[in-house]
Amino acid sequence: MASNKGIAIVIMGVSGAGKSTIGAMLAQVMNARFLDADDYHPQSNKDKMKAGIPLTDEDRFPWLETLRDALRVSLLNGETVVLGCSALQKHYRQILRCADPDYVPAGASCAVNFVLLSVDAEVLAARLEKRAAHFMPAKLLQSQLDLLQIDESEGILKVDASLHPHQTLKAIQALISSSLPHLYPNHQS
Repeated sequence: MASNKGIAIVIMGVSGAGKSTIGAMLAQVMNARFLDADDYHPQSNKDKMKAGIPLTDEDRFPWLETLRDALRVSLLNGETVVLGCSALQKHYRQILRCADPDYVPAGASCAVNFVLLSVDAEVLAARLEKRAAHFMPAKLLQSQLDLLQIDESEGILKVDASLHPHQTLKAIQALISSSLPHLYPNHQS
């Protein structure tokens, strides 16, 4: 991996897990740029979700490809970027990993890394009920939980995001420091 290539950390999970909040906080402490995947959804996807209709792969693929392209620009510019994105399935994450021009699917390293925000369904439902202005209604939560697919071989870091956001952030910093020290060399516990 080229030393001047940037890095990307994708804060992933279902709706209500805290991707935007935690992702923005992590970007700030890492002096990185934050991208919120919700900002990249076309209006047709937002309208569909607002109507309570789950997205299909046909809806998601162009959105994921746009996110991949945004990550690639950052990586090629040597930037550190944090992306808040559901990335619920392995093949969705593969699209995002392809932002790294040197990524080889069977390879050991990739400039795009993932952190799963893990939260119990009851906590997620309560969070979504409080978030009335968002286009993703609580009634679609189960469809996202059903889609979530984690393959242990992917090396996805996992944190309990039911904690206070600052505690979740500290847990992510500690995980990155111990598991991916080349990404976060200046972390102090």
